[in-house]
Amino acid sequence: MKRTEKKRKDIIDAAIEEFREQGFLGATTTSIAKKAQVSSRTLYNHFESKEALFEAISEIMIERNNCMEPVPYDADRDFTEQLKDALWRYVDVITEETAIGLNRMVLSELIRDLERSQKFFTESETHDYPITRLITEAMDAGVIRKADPGFATNQLLVLVKGFFFWPEFFLGENPTPKGVMDECIAMFMAFYQGD
Repeated sequence: MKRTEKKRKDIIDAAIEEFREQGFLGATTTSIAKKAQVSSRTLYNHFESKEALFEAISEIMIERNNCMEPVPYDADRDFTEQLKDALWRYVDVITEETAIGLNRMVLSELIRDLERSQKFFTESETHDYPITRLITEAMDAGVIRKADPGFATNQLLVLVKGFFFWPEFFLGENPTPKGVMDECIAMFMAFYQGD
């Protein structure tokens, strides 16, 4: 890693810590620079403002949530098993400790600032969920009925996140039995499996 890249990473890490501790409004670039062990000038060379830093962190969060490779459909495997494997991988990614921390930090600010929230959600809509490919290809293969694959993916993920992301986000643990994943998939399949 180049020295400039390391400084940028140090600044982002320090900003995440500062935003978590102080919230966006209470955070200062002076404190962020101090935590990153860089001068304020170095910080401003990388990020023109506290807002620009927040946007960079928001983008990192979106990228982390989408770091899973798109999942292709395999005609030789049971579709529900493929879906279950893909969903568990996705849940692992979004409930990983760093991902949860980033989500808590970013979402708390988005609740406070409607304009920033609208910008964030507009940006996040440009990213496809990795499971969208699996659902698209299953629709193309006639395994599930044709529909808007992005919408179908969102329907399934809202259900799954309700049981496997939000408890972790709010409680720091997940009391949901793992068998609930099968029920989420069964509900999805009941709606989308053929006419």
